[in-house]
Amino acid sequence: MRDPAARSRHSFPVYHPRKNGAPLMKGDHRHRTTTPVALALGGLVALAAGMGVGRFVYTPILPAMIEGLSLTKAEAGLIASANFLGYLIGALVAASPRMPGTRRAWLLGSLIFGAVTTGAMGLASSLPAFLALRCAGGAASAFVLIFASALVFDRLAEVNRGGLSGLHFAGVGIGIAISAAVVSALLAFGADWRVLWFAAGAASLAVVPAVAWLVPEHDPSPLIAPPAHAGGGAPGRGLAALTWAYGLFGFGYVVTATFLVAIVRANPEVQPIEPWIWMVVGLTAAPSVALWGWLGTRLGVASTFAVACLVEAVGVATSVLWPTRAGALLAAVLLGGTVMGITALGLAGGRRLAAGDPRRALGLLTAAFGVGQIVGPALAGFLYDQTGSFVVPSLLAAGTLVAAAATVTRVQLPPALKPVA
Repeated sequence: MRDPAARSRHSFPVYHPRKNGAPLMKGDHRHRTTTPVALALGGLVALAAGMGVGRFVYTPILPAMIEGLSLTKAEAGLIASANFLGYLIGALVAASPRMPGTRRAWLLGSLIFGAVTTGAMGLASSLPAFLALRCAGGAASAFVLIFASALVFDRLAEVNRGGLSGLHFAGVGIGIAISAAVVSALLAFGADWRVLWFAAGAASLAVVPAVAWLVPEHDPSPLIAPPAHAGGGAPGRGLAALTWAYGLFGFGYVVTATFLVAIVRANPEVQPIEPWIWMVVGLTAAPSVALWGWLGTRLGVASTFAVACLVEAVGVATSVLWPTRAGALLAAVLLGGTVMGITALGLAGGRRLAAGDPRRALGLLTAAFGVGQIVGPALAGFLYDQTGSFVVPSLLAAGTLVAAAATVTRVQLPPALKPVA
């Protein structure tokens, strides 16, 4: 007879709604269980659509928008910053201690809303409309990240399968790579920037049913945060330092993440690899969470976070100091190979430092991250218009990543809690 404990490691009990007080029929698709791998895949698909496409597809589309609309770099930076402002607002709202409905309902609703705002970019033609749509889309992205991560982290922890969080976070890189391939293919066929946004929105909307299937209903209770656990002040101090470091990281990565493709297009020597550069970022981002998580089990979350920030700083500086194909590819590899690893390490550390419901800690971290992202693109665009290059803003971003590495070394996780692999 199969060990019930063994079964619990391979499937989750799923909430089975009743109709008129009677249980659902056996064949009803809601009356089922899900496995940890399927749940992590559901998180992967959600992050691929909500983050990889909804948040990052602006980077490969941006050069076509600049050419088609004669946008200045400052205007392009403002559009990016509007998305990150929405991301900040979404993070603060998602961190609210009490929200109606379930986390799954908010996740699915945010995916749909984000897809609609992404596709609607193709219908807009004015800067205020772009700003409003990207702001709304940014809020949806924050909701997707926070609710998907909270759902997946908690359910995987129930069956001691936290190592699958790497599969969950791989969705961002996969979404970046797929969206880059689609954008490059459409551009090769002569599509304009409007078609690119329509395609991105349609692709994001198409995967919502898959997320709904892979992440079934589990807990019908409303989103009420449980009471905080009693404890000392160390976790609070550690969370504050981690939050500062996470905000610095948000500024440090975003300049290159926003303008890398534009930097490549502006350099005649490097321009031939433009169709591939953002795809390289996505392909290196996909396995990076697992790799940095593995290192985190040996060095600790804080030390690994610091090392990853230093590696990323090298990539950010390389993007402007080594203006060759090799330099651009190295910058893409170092950016893609660290950005989601640092993100996952930060969120995993925040969850371990949280008392009670992790949504508050995740929301605080994401909010700090959002502030850095808001300032980064707008300041970079302004400095570009003043200096004629991205050298100054990129080196400033690299220095900020070094500061993030120094700040996070003050974080000490509770001894009983281990980093997620």
